Amino acid sequence: MNTASTATTKTSQPRLRADAQRNRERIVAAAREVMVEHGAEVPLDEVARRAGVGNATLYRHFPDRADLLHHVTLSVLDRTADRAERALAAEDGDAFQALRAFVHAAVEERIGALCPLLSDGVDKDHPDLLAARDRLERAVESLMGAARESGRLRADIAVGDLMVAITQLTRPLPGNRCTDFDRFVHRHLQLFLDGLMAPARSELPGSAATLDGLRQQCRR
Repeated sequence: MNTASTATTKTSQPRLRADAQRNRERIVAAAREVMVEHGAEVPLDEVARRAGVGNATLYRHFPDRADLLHHVTLSVLDRTADRAERALAAEDGDAFQALRAFVHAAVEERIGALCPLLSDGVDKDHPDLLAARDRLERAVESLMGAARESGRLRADIAVGDLMVAITQLTRPLPGNRCTDFDRFVHRHLQLFLDGLMAPARSELPGSAATLDGLRQQCRR
């Protein structure tokens, strides 16, 4: 993990005691889990229960739902960037395999389930979120750039294309009867990744999607 990069995604905050920091991390992790299961409007006392802390502890760290959503979003971005940076650092002569490893690892962050839930509840222009998004974009672009230079990634794909596909392919199916959903996710991601390999087997319509372009499109 690139600790210097991670530090840039956080505004200055008072240093917490070790036990307080652990409680804070448990609350964010629990919020991620229950929001995937029950949606962003899940009662905060359920988040506290899942984290193993009292309601007072939760509100001491996160005064309202918006603040908790903000930090859950930061957690998703930071953890996904961590995955990308680790995949890049572990790359051992096979840049496309490093990209493949990142895509499959990103499933564990539940991006497809969380992004729609969090998109309307956070300040997208908050400096912390902007820095976290930039860090993620740089890490994924580095992975894709290495794979592209190796000649194994087709040239008409950009970061936005990859992240949209990961988000779409990792969205859970409606309802909760599909108990082995991850098995299908990894299977379909593998098919998608095979389609990214060069030489390209077809010409893609439109132009490659950048993350900045996607953000501008979403603001319209």
